[in-house]
Amino acid sequence: MSEERKRLQIPCSEEEYRSLRAGDRLLISGTLYTARDAAHKRLCALLDEGRELPFDIRGQVIYYVGPAPTPPGYAIGSAGPTTSYRMDKYAPRLLDAGLKGMIGKGLRNDEVKASMKKNGAVYFAATGGAAALIARSIISSEVIAYEDLGTEAVRKLEVRDMPVIVAVDPDGNDAYEAGREECRAALASL
Repeated sequence: MSEERKRLQIPCSEEEYRSLRAGDRLLISGTLYTARDAAHKRLCALLDEGRELPFDIRGQVIYYVGPAPTPPGYAIGSAGPTTSYRMDKYAPRLLDAGLKGMIGKGLRNDEVKASMKKNGAVYFAATGGAAALIARSIISSEVIAYEDLGTEAVRKLEVRDMPVIVAVDPDGNDAYEAGREECRAALASL
């Protein structure tokens, strides 16, 4: 894993997404969108009906988060990542529609990783348990769809220096798997 923190302005070019490698430590800035499973279900239903999404998904990044209520003077409440596997049944459909990145925590299934490889997409991992710290990198938050879902509404976020790690890169390399292999090798050498 790289020890250096790279900076990435999102959304970015296809070439920039494809240059990322599993284990890269990044500080991302720019625009991203939030959505969890209830919103994903609605987004996929719109696509299946041939209707437009509430935002142009092409080239974008979705953060799997349901933030806490916003305290006075802040852009957002605590905003830690949600476990990503709950979006796995929807992710390939959104990737095929042009989504280029997802931020969450935990493993992704083989179907999602194959779709990421096919579409040149990236899965970023954010640190679970660091919700208040991550919220400090969010400089604005606006609900743009599904307000009835409360904290799970789709939001447009502007972020500055949000810390993430490339968990799965566009070639299908998985930092979680690499980490397990490193641990196995270390244990075998004892």
